[in-house]
Amino acid sequence: MEEFGVYAVFGVNGPPQKLLSAEGACRVCVAVPPSVHQVVLFSSGPWGERICVNAELNDADRFPITIGKLTPYNKCLSWEQWEEETWTDSVTLNVTLEGGNQLNSGPEIILAVKEYTPKDVVAPLAARELNGKRKRERMTEVDSNDEGDKEEEENMSPNGSKEKNTPVQKLRGQKSSIKKLFPSGVNVSKTKGAVNGSKETQPAVGRTPPQTAARTKSRQAKTPTQTAPLAGPSGRWGQTLCPIDSQTAILIGGQGARMQFCKDPMWKLCTEDMSWVAAETLAEGPTPETRIGHTAIYDRDSRRIYVFGGSKNKKWFNDVHILDTQSWRWSMVEAQGKVPPLAYHSCSMFRGELFVLGGVFPRPNPEPDGCSDSLYIFDPQLSIWYQPIVTGDKPSPRSGHSACVMQQRYIYVFGGWDTPVCYDDMHMLDLGLMEFSAVKTSGKGPSPRSWHGSAVLSDTKFLIHGGYNGNNALSDSFIFDIENSSWTEVTPPQLSVPRAGHSIIAIETACIGHFSEEGSDGGSGGKSLLVFGGGDNEGNFYSDLTTVSVEDLRDAL
Repeated sequence: MEEFGVYAVFGVNGPPQKLLSAEGACRVCVAVPPSVHQVVLFSSGPWGERICVNAELNDADRFPITIGKLTPYNKCLSWEQWEEETWTDSVTLNVTLEGGNQLNSGPEIILAVKEYTPKDVVAPLAARELNGKRKRERMTEVDSNDEGDKEEEENMSPNGSKEKNTPVQKLRGQKSSIKKLFPSGVNVSKTKGAVNGSKETQPAVGRTPPQTAARTKSRQAKTPTQTAPLAGPSGRWGQTLCPIDSQTAILIGGQGARMQFCKDPMWKLCTEDMSWVAAETLAEGPTPETRIGHTAIYDRDSRRIYVFGGSKNKKWFNDVHILDTQSWRWSMVEAQGKVPPLAYHSCSMFRGELFVLGGVFPRPNPEPDGCSDSLYIFDPQLSIWYQPIVTGDKPSPRSGHSACVMQQRYIYVFGGWDTPVCYDDMHMLDLGLMEFSAVKTSGKGPSPRSWHGSAVLSDTKFLIHGGYNGNNALSDSFIFDIENSSWTEVTPPQLSVPRAGHSIIAIETACIGHFSEEGSDGGSGGKSLLVFGGGDNEGNFYSDLTTVSVEDLRDAL
């Protein structure tokens, strides 16, 4: 029988090189040559009692660039320099084996990469490599000025200026002292509901330090590959927090300090004592790749979480991953039908099907800066995507909007953006008639915004909180009543910190109120809101968990 081994391939032409063996060291460090821009790590042979192989790419200062994990169910990892913007010319690969009967548990072994030099270089290949080198050189030169090629950007924020900043991705060459989630200068309409601004921002529990100090602090950050685990998730935005029942919610994905995709992408929240458990290795099967702008929704009937879409640097996703919360196993759907890669869309569950609306297409498809106004439905029973026939006054193309399912019959869509406009309009989809209609509202409503949080409070009311208006992160809160189509502004003290890209969920529980981050009792029963994460567009990413009693919000009306 073939013995267990961990191998790596450095570059597209390199041969496999064994890093770990059944009877060798359990830790290996390899210096990646500057000429290598791709690394593939894989295992071969029976795993036995071995648990996992932790892999980490580090820069010259031993700061993690990216982290991965081989398991008996996920036996291959790959990295590419152009997908990891912090990849430098001095990269090391650190590999650590956990579990099994390793005979040598001493210091890590330092290995040298055997670079592959073919005897006869085929002319077309050399030309492709030369063109690739020239292309990368041109990309570096272009990214160093403000008038760069706009085709190199993705997830374009809602602005019409020449500034190329995106809501989630820094520019190459951008100085570390200026790292906002979103650029300034968006031409959005002014409304009476303008936010007080970021002057009232107070430090939130678990706030990520300002970006000027992020590198120093991040070296101390604990990741899944380190011996001392994190007590809770790192600060982030663009994640999903998906409730399963009154005791449990699952956190997936996100992006945080130094615009890095989170190295701790999956957590389990126990609401009874507000404790977090790192959940990346709790479930078997192929875990979704870390991403932002995706959606995760729980189906109570099948007891499954469906994760769809999102993006990661230059990658865009249209895959569907399913987490079975009974067997705790991941699976990926091989779906029929067509759905484009989407990010910052909305996803609603109705009668066992996923209703995906809007979102950003990968550039330049279908057109630069274009958002979608299409509705796609995924049927898990048949594993098929289809587009329904809808009538009425449907919303204009947008992303970063919210969608709330009310009375198991209507989907209310609010806000969002499509370059260069932020929206404050409301539309309703009647799921029985499959007909859209514009909702005429009364009262003081939210100003134009995107990436806000939303939550259903009751059969007739839902909450909108925070978001981004094109210039600032917001902290105001509003409740919409579908019976009279009216807005009412509320000012819960727990939600006074401006934030966007955060998560808000509503959970029925009898004890959650005792754990409010603000130190106040949120109520001894009924429904409560949990607010997690987000960013303030000033370099701060939050990891705090705040609770708000729905009863208190109703009393404020």
